[in-house]
Amino acid sequence: MDRHQAISDFLAKRHYAAINPVAALIDMDGTLYDSMGHHADAWMKMVSGLGINMPRDEFFRYEGRTGASTINIIFNKAYGRDATQEEIERLYHLKTEYFNSMSAVAPMPGAAQLLDMMQEIGMRRVLVTGSGQASLIERLERDFPGAFSPQMMVTSRNVTHGKPHPEPYIRAMQMARVKPSQSIAIENAPLGVKSASAAGAFTIGLTTGPIPGRELKEAGADIVYPSMQALADDFHNLVYDMFNSSLG
Repeated sequence: MDRHQAISDFLAKRHYAAINPVAALIDMDGTLYDSMGHHADAWMKMVSGLGINMPRDEFFRYEGRTGASTINIIFNKAYGRDATQEEIERLYHLKTEYFNSMSAVAPMPGAAQLLDMMQEIGMRRVLVTGSGQASLIERLERDFPGAFSPQMMVTSRNVTHGKPHPEPYIRAMQMARVKPSQSIAIENAPLGVKSASAAGAFTIGLTTGPIPGRELKEAGADIVYPSMQALADDFHNLVYDMFNSSLG
């Protein structure tokens, strides 16, 4: 993992003069919370109830999509059509009930440490999630007090297009009042990486699930860390190198 090379390659690819990391745009599931296994199991239980057979790991690749988008993919594969609005609402409610019935998800190791460091250096923080599940969003203030204000959250409820479309990250940049060259994004899934990269942010991939780092790089990640803890441990060095890039 060569920070200097990753930053140099990013600047050359984007034709930016420098990276000045003012804001961190951060995914939630699989990034701040070790929740993707629960989501996959809840989706599996929902589709099984419909008599649809899908591999569990497939749902990790849908991470970042809105619930409606995921349900439409399921329906198109199974029935060759989009779901109706009534079907989307009913099935997403059912999936959410299954998720909420499971044991509580734990914050990802290193997440609190990373957010504390961001607060210490005055870095703005925006949550960027495809989820609309209130149960998880409401936990943020308890698990990460002061890390995110309600005005600095992009969820499925305030975008027209979910990941991999760049809209969620463009919206996050607007909330933080920053340019792409002032933004870093942290993601753990290919769709989220594609969204952040398409918006022009320096995109950090995390291999916190079954998806290998190679797929995150192929999706557009500028650098990949093996865990949130590994990123937290290296974060000061990464930011230092970014600020130094602006001097060269």
